[in-house]
Amino acid sequence: MLERSHLAIIAAVDARGTLTEAATSLHLSQSALSHAIRKLENQLGTPLWKKEGRLLRLTQAGEQLLQLAKRLLPQFEHAEQLLRQYARGQRGTLRIGMECHPCYQWLLKVIAPFLELWPDVDVDVKQKFQFGGIGALFSHDIDILVTPDPLRQKGLDYTPVFDYEQVLVVAKQHVLATKVFVRPEDLCSETLISYPVERERLDIYAEFLTPAKCAPREHKEIEATNIMLQMVAAGRGVAALPRWLVEEHAQSLDIHPVRLGSNGIAKQIFLGVRRSDEELGYLRGFIDLADSVRSTAI
Repeated sequence: MLERSHLAIIAAVDARGTLTEAATSLHLSQSALSHAIRKLENQLGTPLWKKEGRLLRLTQAGEQLLQLAKRLLPQFEHAEQLLRQYARGQRGTLRIGMECHPCYQWLLKVIAPFLELWPDVDVDVKQKFQFGGIGALFSHDIDILVTPDPLRQKGLDYTPVFDYEQVLVVAKQHVLATKVFVRPEDLCSETLISYPVERERLDIYAEFLTPAKCAPREHKEIEATNIMLQMVAAGRGVAALPRWLVEEHAQSLDIHPVRLGSNGIAKQIFLGVRRSDEELGYLRGFIDLADSVRSTAI
């Protein structure tokens, strides 16, 4: 059976011209190399070289094997280099799962410089793991989970990377737009628009309405942020979103952010990773980069 060592032998003999020099380049004794050649020829049932004085000339079978060695040995070396880079976290695909609908613009702020710093690492954003990212992390479907609501579980670590305020977004002409802040009872007559998420995981319920035993008159779910904001601008309801997102869209839509409660609702974006992988080079690099821009305005 042909092995990589056989290909290395025939390539070395061809490159060096003599058994002595070939053996030296392979860190073998001449007798060990001669034995390996004889064993290979016996296995193949045909000679690979003919001696011409101190030099060796390849037979047709040897030429065929040499051509194979020239094709395969560089591929072996390239594959080994890639695998070493994978092992050191210098190459691969960083798979990011999103549990935060409005976080994409923040994510783009990090991805652009990351791709420049890690030219051999690709990025893939997995949207289908929205609001189910813990299972995706444990099953190795994703490498990083972007979430505003980390669920602490054994084997996972979370790093806070961006601070923001959750606000109520209303139409500019809405009566609540004149308030400095709204109270839970102010929403009892409103239509609340949210992403399709369990109510207990929505901040507007968990940290604002439910503790006050209040509920909106109606609750509608919309997947797309742009459509949600269009609905708010048209006076079809109100929504709870990050202040930075509302202020950005307020440049083109008639919407206005209002603080939720007198103290507001402070939130953070977290990056969750498997503890066993957190020192992987490019993964650690992404977290460090995200942390370095945490105070930068969107």
